[in-house]
Amino acid sequence: MNLLLKLGLAGFTLLLGAALIGPFLAPYSVAYMDISRELLSPGEGNLLGTGVNGIDVLSWLLHGCRVSLTVGLSVVAVSLSIGVTMGLMAGYFGGRFDYALMRVIDVLLAFPGILLAIYIAAVLPPSLTNVVLALSATGWVGYARLVRGQVLQVREMDYVQACHAMGMKAPRIMFRHILPNIAGPVMVHGSFGLGGAILGEAALSFLGLGVAPGTPSWGALLDDGAQDLLVAPHLAIAPGLAILLAVLSFNFLGDGLRDHLDVRS
Repeated sequence: MNLLLKLGLAGFTLLLGAALIGPFLAPYSVAYMDISRELLSPGEGNLLGTGVNGIDVLSWLLHGCRVSLTVGLSVVAVSLSIGVTMGLMAGYFGGRFDYALMRVIDVLLAFPGILLAIYIAAVLPPSLTNVVLALSATGWVGYARLVRGQVLQVREMDYVQACHAMGMKAPRIMFRHILPNIAGPVMVHGSFGLGGAILGEAALSFLGLGVAPGTPSWGALLDDGAQDLLVAPHLAIAPGLAILLAVLSFNFLGDGLRDHLDVRS
């Protein structure tokens, strides 16, 4: 196991642990507010200081980790399910379906993904579900293109032709024999997708288009910090570092998986 993969797994384990048990270890609840202690610097009473309305920054970071990881995993799960299915069908059957899907993908790729997500999030009311929907609207495109390209390479191989000769149905060939053999690149893409989804949720929440008001979010906390940067810089630094470490961990995980799964290395 290479160093990048170890670092990525360590970061993912840390995030998962913070998401699962962090809210139980948080010094205060999300609803805690103390106006008299608003925008205090880090100290004994509040390890990472306080924010707007006297919220405890550490408590919001721990609760926000669960929100970020939930969005990341949900977006990847939805995008992967749609993209893999579409890519398998396009690469395996080809023809008009393949042509039509590629044109749809070309249109979606003509727009920056984050701009389309901002538009969808602006139309829909703020909620965790709508954030996942907005980020998944274009998130599946990368999986579809990747899987289609991989299927085009393997569908002419001997084991696939043997499946045809044995009279197997197309769904069984695609999901039982082709998909396991192209799972490596999909896993790598999914690892990068986790970091991208967390960054996307933070961006939407920073703009006020993410989760519902009052829901702990790293992006919303970063927005508060940006407005009071000169008065309370810790309010922006803490969530900024959390987002940085989360995205960096998943990038390391993706790079490590790519090197680990590369048979040439």
